[in-house]
This record gives sequence, structure tokens and C-alpha cells, in this order.
Amino acid sequence: MTMIATTGIHHVRLTVTNLARSRAFYQDVLGFEIAAQSPGSPDDPQVRADPAQLYGGVVFQTNGMLFGLRPVASEADRFDSERVGLDHLSFAVSSVDELADTAARLDAAGIEHGEVTALDAFGIAILSFSDPDGIHLELTAPLGSSETPPISPAS
Repeated sequence: MTMIATTGIHHVRLTVTNLARSRAFYQDVLGFEIAAQSPGSPDDPQVRADPAQLYGGVVFQTNGMLFGLRPVASEADRFDSERVGLDHLSFAVSSVDELADTAARLDAAGIEHGEVTALDAFGIAILSFSDPDGIHLELTAPLGSSETPPISPAS
């Protein structure tokens, strides 16, 4: 069997419990720009089932990548990285300095996060945090992309 000749990831969409809260996080805290949003209400069952209406959600554009939010999960539902499915989602940034800047931005917004950590064996540094639904997110930068990297070594 031959391999499917994919050319990259077209988009990622996450299921969220509260569109307004998640939209504010990705737009206001992370600075993602809205590319498209549903004209319908996520409270309408027909909208929530219609991909042409983005399931009542929103799509962001971040550095050429489309990233969507689908508001169909129950308010009581929570993300679990130890179940089948998504473990975490990592966005690439260009420098370790951007990781430090984002850590400060998360601090200012009162959002818990890990330390900027070097993974020397992989040539990267990471910053881990979670979105309002507890979905594990990470920013990844190449090592050597900062003059004074404020990183702690991975244990």
C-alpha cells in the first residue's frame, strides 16, 4: 500500500465547552486573529451540527495555520490527556525570547504555566500551559534562538 501524499496539516479544531471564554483566551491572551466565525448561534442544534456554519464556532489564523474552536462539549466536560485522542498541541515560535515573553503574558493574565525548559536532545525549548478547558498547549522554539535564554534544563 502506498502512502497518502499529504502536504501538511490544513487545520486543527478543538472541541470546547464555552465559546466566549475560549475565544477570549485564544484571541486576547495568545493574540490569534479571527479568520472566520459562525453566523449562527452555538445554542442552535442545527448550527452545532453544520460544518458550513463552523458548528457555531470560530476559526483563527495563526502564522498561516487555521485553528478552530467547536463549542459542542458539555460545560461539565474536561480534557484528559491520558485518554485516547489529543495529548497536547504545540505551536512553533521563532525564538526562546518569545517563550519568555509569552510566560510574562500568561503571568499578567493569571494563567498558570510551566517553566521555559530546554530539551537539548531535540534542539528545542518549550513552554507548557493549558487553555480554559484544560487542553494542554505548548509553545516550542529552536534552541540557540536567543542571546540569553531564560531556560531551565529538562530533568
